[in-house]
Amino acid sequence: MPALLLIAHGSRDPRHAATVAALVEEVRARRPGTEVATAYLDHCAPRIPQVVGRLGDAVAVPLLLNRAFHAKHDIPAALRAAGSRLPVADVLGPSPLLLAALDRRLAEAGLDLSSPAVRARTGVVLAAAGSSAPAPPPPPPAGGGATRGPPPGGPGAGGDASAAGPRVPDALAALRSAGAAHTAVAPYLLAPGLLPDRITAAAEGADTIADVLGPAPEVAALLLRRHDEAAHAARTTRALTA
Repeated sequence: MPALLLIAHGSRDPRHAATVAALVEEVRARRPGTEVATAYLDHCAPRIPQVVGRLGDAVAVPLLLNRAFHAKHDIPAALRAAGSRLPVADVLGPSPLLLAALDRRLAEAGLDLSSPAVRARTGVVLAAAGSSAPAPPPPPPAGGGATRGPPPGGPGAGGDASAAGPRVPDALAALRSAGAAHTAVAPYLLAPGLLPDRITAAAEGADTIADVLGPAPEVAALLLRRHDEAAHAARTTRALTA
């Protein structure tokens, strides 16, 4: 089985690296026979050139939620600069496992998702980082009927912490105007840092504020799924070109 090289963005905030380390431990616990290594694009060590040289057969798995600039340009460029031709897995989103992780964080924050009445009266803002580059949107907020969040009848909205709006306070106001008796904010972000802190500050008027996805079991399972998909695709390509 190829090793899993987890590539994270990195942050000056020490909580970021601590969260990545906790997530790596969750991945290792789920699959003890697979080597798991970590490399960062910026701010943290080790960087990609320090890691790829000691890995043999491996798959690079971006710790990213969407196919924005880091996934399309930064990670491939960093791997090329390091002389690596490792296959690169797809980003994490969208996936039902991320919706399950969002549900987990909302429940941990005190939202009783087992109650249809609570789901019906709760409006959820899915607070993403936002991007200046075109990218697939995050999954619908947990208030929409197409998600694992509250069923039809519970309103939902999206909010950005940066880039284009709507901003989180505007999304909360829209939910209240739509009839939400209870409002919640679920950060669609992987680790603590400046943007999650900004979301928390902007969500001050919400009734429930969830934590970031972090080392949720669903995120660890999704990393392994993306690893396996990329490893299978690489084997198939090698077999066809042999």
